[in-house]
Amino acid sequence: MTSSPPLLRALDAPRCELGEGATYDPRTDTAWWFDILGRTLLEHRFADGTTIVHGLPFMASALARIDQGRQLLATEKGLYVREIATGRLTLHREIEAADDATRSNDARTHPSGAFWMGTMGKHAEEGRGAIYWYRAGEVRRLFGDITITNCICFSPSGDRGYFTDTKKGQILTLALDPATGLPQGEPVAFGSTDLPGHPDGAVTDAEGRLLVARWGGACVSILDTEGRHVRDIALPTGQITCPAFVGTAAASLLVTSAATGYDDEARRADPTAGATFVGEIGVTGRFDPEVRIG
Repeated sequence: MTSSPPLLRALDAPRCELGEGATYDPRTDTAWWFDILGRTLLEHRFADGTTIVHGLPFMASALARIDQGRQLLATEKGLYVREIATGRLTLHREIEAADDATRSNDARTHPSGAFWMGTMGKHAEEGRGAIYWYRAGEVRRLFGDITITNCICFSPSGDRGYFTDTKKGQILTLALDPATGLPQGEPVAFGSTDLPGHPDGAVTDAEGRLLVARWGGACVSILDTEGRHVRDIALPTGQITCPAFVGTAAASLLVTSAATGYDDEARRADPTAGATFVGEIGVTGRFDPEVRIG
């Protein structure tokens, strides 16, 4: 095991109270992520370095590309279609919409076009979260009794899935149907719990290795396909939340972070808390596919 020196720089973008849901659109060279507690969607255009902040009427945490003009957003009320040009939001499918105590959290698109979306209690209440599968208009509840849903990602071929309950600290893996993204077995433990902090958001690279944000660990950990710890990518702030590959060659990593829970003294001690970071890490990544809604 080796540990790399800091490779990522803070992006010129507003700080987030709870940054999450990083993703990238290679057609427009644009990164997207959320400040869940700030109820905003952030758009960063790498071509000119511009960051645009879009206000939202509710908490949202992740998105998937539908096509050139639309996105699917995971929100506290369910799945919404967003028109990129206008920002117009249209309810697509309700998920826990009647439960005001829960919200969406981690989510990612499977190679089949299915979308896995996690929920959790707004105050991380014990066991209030669940993971849902969505594809072509259909929603199924896959797993429940989760406190903080995270680490949702998939192997490049779609035959394996990963997720975690951040509170428990153990990443789980299971076999999936590559054609649908539905489970074909029971989850089993993957990797060690003896790593910095707790597992948060994750993404897989072109070789199927996991890059896992470590909440409280000030790093992104790389695990190989057998769960062995390869190395850590150090970051200057502690609460690391979600990575995504960016750049037309998927050679750079964008990573969100959070300042939530910090008092004034902690914020002074951790001045880059809530920043979004980007840089090349010597790893070739891959991009999330488009979600299938019909």
